[in-house]
Amino acid sequence: MLGLLYDVHGNLHALEAVLDDARGAGVDRWIVGGDVVLFGAWPAETVARLHDAADAEWLRGNTDRWLVDDSDRPDGASAAAEDCVAALDEATVRELAGLPFDLDEDDVLFVHASTVSDMRSFLPEPADDEDELRAAIPDGVRLLVFGHTHLPFEREAGGVRLVNPGSVGMPLDGDPRAAWAVIHDDGRVEHRRVAYDHERSADALAERFGDKQWTRDLAARVRHARFAP
Repeated sequence: MLGLLYDVHGNLHALEAVLDDARGAGVDRWIVGGDVVLFGAWPAETVARLHDAADAEWLRGNTDRWLVDDSDRPDGASAAAEDCVAALDEATVRELAGLPFDLDEDDVLFVHASTVSDMRSFLPEPADDEDELRAAIPDGVRLLVFGHTHLPFEREAGGVRLVNPGSVGMPLDGDPRAAWAVIHDDGRVEHRRVAYDHERSADALAERFGDKQWTRDLAARVRHARFAP
């Protein structure tokens, strides 16, 4: 049984809650789908805990890339990236920035956002660029798993099943519970939510990195599970 951990964003408390839930669900291997550490209070601790997960394959998300690449990093994320890099050792920064863009298993393809980029993704309802994103999916792929938007959903588009497990560490659908998903051995996808002390995770940002604009903004997202509460 395959567990899907996307968009943890350095939220160790949310990750621990999900891993506790997974022990009862029978998960025996993992996909870590990118955006592992940036914007959370526990970057190094999150990486260490994920390294403990047995049989895990990791992808690179846009915020993992932003640790070393500021070419498309928003100005508001620069201070957070600098603080995050300072909290990690150089080897870990290189590891995260050097993760693969995608992973494939037979007719299943795992990416962070889409096959086009690590920034453009599918939404719960088709958007204007959906045809372009769908056309870039390689032939033979029947299930595309991605994250990035922090919005859990599952739907079909042009014969491809689209699955977003949602965000472990920073859901943006109005529900602050950690979101993750399981792919059962028969191919069925099960979306799961786990309650944890999200207020504690929000408070920890300023405690760890100081009272700054980025810590205030990200704390609000964790508290309210909205991009702009």
